[in-house]
Amino acid sequence: MTHVNGAAVIAAALLVGAGIATAGYFVGQTIYNSQVAVNTAEVKGLAEKRVEADRAFWKIQYTVSGTSTSDMAQLYAQSEVDQKKIVALLLESGFEATELSPGVIDTSTEEFRDENQKLVEKKISLIGSIDVETAKVRKVAEVRSKLNTLVAQGLAITNNPPAYHFTKLNAIKPEMVKEATTNARIAANEFAVNAGVKVGGIKDAQQGGFLIRDVGEEYGDTKNIEKDVRVVTTITFYLTE
Repeated sequence: MTHVNGAAVIAAALLVGAGIATAGYFVGQTIYNSQVAVNTAEVKGLAEKRVEADRAFWKIQYTVSGTSTSDMAQLYAQSEVDQKKIVALLLESGFEATELSPGVIDTSTEEFRDENQKLVEKKISLIGSIDVETAKVRKVAEVRSKLNTLVAQGLAITNNPPAYHFTKLNAIKPEMVKEATTNARIAANEFAVNAGVKVGGIKDAQQGGFLIRDVGEEYGDTKNIEKDVRVVTTITFYLTE
């Protein structure tokens, strides 16, 4: 039987352990050095596009008024006449019947009293509306002024401002993202030239949200027909020698 000296075993174990620890140190140091040697540049790329609204929403309201509930039947009849006049003008101006949606007629009552709370006057109003939803956005602006001819005939019309919407964002997204990415690489190249390096592949990319604003406005996207669409991408590029 072979007898192994205990001190020798301990010494051998220490040597092996030291070797493993040393190897681990060099492996770890190599990984660390490879990480700190990676140079990158984070840049932003902007893309902007001028578009036109492709959908318009326009509400027209009309009102008839009387002073007594006994006038209600006559008021309803007059309201129907006014509605037909407005619809006829819209159809004659080029809108389709499918683009028009007459709404319900609402009733409101106002009472005017003196300082002693005695009823001085009573006003009953019937308020109707017609919603116009159309892709003929330019025609809306044109026809709005034509309603003045009905006002001149005595119709009480509320010509509300239309809302213009751009609904084809998905169609322009790929092109705009590509442009923003290209502009980001241009910015990275300018940085690289000054730093004496070259731009490599993309390490990371983040796309910001698309923003739609009326032309000339800081807020809002329904007032004007013309819109500005913009998107910003943030891209990190590798830099090489």
